[in-house]
Amino acid sequence: MEFSVELQPVYPHHDLLIELGRVEMAMDYLEERSENERQALHPRLLSRMSRLRDELAQLAI
Repeated sequence: MEFSVELQPVYPHHDLLIELGRVEMAMDYLEERSENERQALHPRLLSRMSRLRDELAQLAI
């Protein structure tokens, strides 16, 4: 017998806003990192921010 519980976020809009804030804070602290870290992290953070904004836009529909 398998027991599987999928938890759905109760407040997806709120959760997405919090995650977006975390990504923005991470971007603010990029200048404190080494050049190699900045080059590696910046595109990933931009991509994550874009996906979060897309998800927020989908919730608004």
